Amino acid sequence: MALALAAMLIITSTRYLLSGLSIVRYELGHIYVPENRARPGSRLIAVRYMRIKGTAPWGTPPVFMLPGGPGDSYIEAFTKSGLDWFGAGRQRGDVLRFRRAGDVVVMDQRGASGPSERLGFNYNPDGQPLDRPARLGDELEAAPSVVRRALARYPDHDLAGYTVIQCVEDLNDLRRALGYAKINLFGLSYGSQWSFAVMRLHPETVSRVLLSGVEPLDNGYDMPSHVWAALMRIAAEAEADPRLRASLPRGGFRQAVDEILARLEKAAVTVRLKSGEQVVLGPEDFRLSLVARPSEWPARIIDIHRGRYEAWAEEVAASRRPLKATPSALIGPLIDTSLNVSETRGRLLANDPAVRYLGTWGFAPSMAAASLWPTPDVGDALRLPAESPIPVVFLHGDWDTSTPIENSREIQPYFPNSRLVVVRRGGHGAIYDLADQNPDLLDRFLDYLRTGDMTGLPAEVVLALPKFSAPAP
Repeated sequence: MALALAAMLIITSTRYLLSGLSIVRYELGHIYVPENRARPGSRLIAVRYMRIKGTAPWGTPPVFMLPGGPGDSYIEAFTKSGLDWFGAGRQRGDVLRFRRAGDVVVMDQRGASGPSERLGFNYNPDGQPLDRPARLGDELEAAPSVVRRALARYPDHDLAGYTVIQCVEDLNDLRRALGYAKINLFGLSYGSQWSFAVMRLHPETVSRVLLSGVEPLDNGYDMPSHVWAALMRIAAEAEADPRLRASLPRGGFRQAVDEILARLEKAAVTVRLKSGEQVVLGPEDFRLSLVARPSEWPARIIDIHRGRYEAWAEEVAASRRPLKATPSALIGPLIDTSLNVSETRGRLLANDPAVRYLGTWGFAPSMAAASLWPTPDVGDALRLPAESPIPVVFLHGDWDTSTPIENSREIQPYFPNSRLVVVRRGGHGAIYDLADQNPDLLDRFLDYLRTGDMTGLPAEVVLALPKFSAPAP
């Protein structure tokens, strides 16, 4: 069907997907919105959505599911892998569990909404040389050409419109078009930033919120000491594993990292690859590689500390070769540099003591290039936190190295009607881990979305200890 609504047009179709032994009916559609609402006469772009009818009582607000990235799409995963998909390769039917909380509306982000609307660019199409170590100065020097190359791909697009504020207005237009007065939000990673912006710009439309992998609007660039703290929590558990402890120096993983950096700062190392090529590795390569999957991170550090560089060198070489894969989502840098950070947080980032371990790669290149991208800075009026009465549950893993749990601890005091649930050993996808190991407990969070009742929610969930990879023999 097609429904005209002001300057918008919604086009929907009914689809069916297999879920276990059942056939599930859902609605797939597009809403057409201005590319840049700040400019009269802006062309219309399509933003895709999916809607599944809920099983909650009539009148229960729907759950709008907002993905991360920027540039991720739940709809891509659901349409390719079925509605049973929820998380990296898992098949548990958890998205259908969300129906107990109300209608489920899954929304894409503008500029990353299906093949015809996805804007992409190759960040480093020519690769980087193998015969010298990584240098931050090279990254900063290349920033203007990266931006020019990305913008040149889309001369007919008004890229200044690809901001979190425009994403909020897309969601609000879809809410009205679908006839919902109030909504609930589930946001993961960038989806949580999107949710925070909705709560700031349209608080009257939000009943309650569930956030995981929490990223407040001023926390788009991670504080190095918070990432390092998550790594040290992983290290504490790994040091108790006798297979790993025997290979560590007396001071454990912290001492191992210190010694690796001291060694590489004294002299870069050259490693011969399986291909016969040689790659040169230095301290910045190590800082770039320091964060890894929790189950694999301890063995990686032990191998590098023992001078077994081969696996690490192959990874670094692969990252330096010309990119031939699907281009990165262009809305990533457009949205991130528009959000940027406040001046105060910028100073804290630059002077954080854990820059010693992680460097400034996580924020310096983006901050240096922010003025080159066309998206306007959102400003501190939106970026800085403000108190809100909206009920929020923060579900956050203490092993999350992408959006550290300190993010939730910093923002929670601004939400007096809130609950922080710590997922011990949970990573960035803590809600996926929870659904995998304790799906009945996930239902309690969904019941909160349906009713607003937080009383049955735990303060802490402890996940099973993963089996750590063993270092090379």
